[in-house]
Amino acid sequence: FSNDGYTTVLTSLIVDKKSSIVLYGATIKGRELAPRIAARLSLGLIADCTGLSINKEKQLVQTRPTFGGNIMASILSPFTRPQMATVRPNTFPKIKLKQPKKGNVEKIIVKLEKQSIRTRIIEEISSKTESINIEDADILISVGRGIGSKENINLIYEFAEELKGTVSSSRALVELGWTNHPIQVGQSGKTVSPRVYIALGISGAIQHLVGMQTSDVIIAINSDPEAPIFKVADFGIIGDLFEIIPQFLKIYRKDKGS
Repeated sequence: FSNDGYTTVLTSLIVDKKSSIVLYGATIKGRELAPRIAARLSLGLIADCTGLSINKEKQLVQTRPTFGGNIMASILSPFTRPQMATVRPNTFPKIKLKQPKKGNVEKIIVKLEKQSIRTRIIEEISSKTESINIEDADILISVGRGIGSKENINLIYEFAEELKGTVSSSRALVELGWTNHPIQVGQSGKTVSPRVYIALGISGAIQHLVGMQTSDVIIAINSDPEAPIFKVADFGIIGDLFEIIPQFLKIYRKDKGS
């Protein structure tokens, strides 16, 4: 993958096709590529959108969290074309089509000069650090500040092991140093869409909700009945997670053993 090469080719293609809207995946490569193309074409770029729609004027309405995730902003690009945005993987649920549809694939012949590639790879070094990809997890057990202390997270790992799930966390625990950034869910972490998402001691701030609200089933346990997490939860339990989780494990193990 060459940023220089892809930027040159895609910029020419966008100009040639007179595109109205261009969307990029907010992946590592997408986040490198999109701003370069936007700069070449002197366009705006809305990053990490959590909502996209078309208004009556056929403008792309790009929605994303702003001001630290405290509000959701809907942004328009009325004076320039194309309108460009990046969208995180797992932000939107998969649409179930009644009938299969097939798009037209058009092959484009491009001419790329050698001098267009200004960088080259000298060496590739693979990281030996074991990383957990929470984006691929089928069951996620996510823990927040309500866990109380770093030592209490051991209970969550025990819970996750029984359910054959993966542990993730809110930003609050990463900032406290209790968990690591690769397992953070939310606006400044990862966007996930597991089959089951269990939120333990997570209040449900907007910046966290945008990272998990497309999960198939959301289960929340929180002692605060007014916690925003309950607004998106399919099942909610109001209570002390240190009483609920041990009781659940006891019943689950008993049923599993019988």
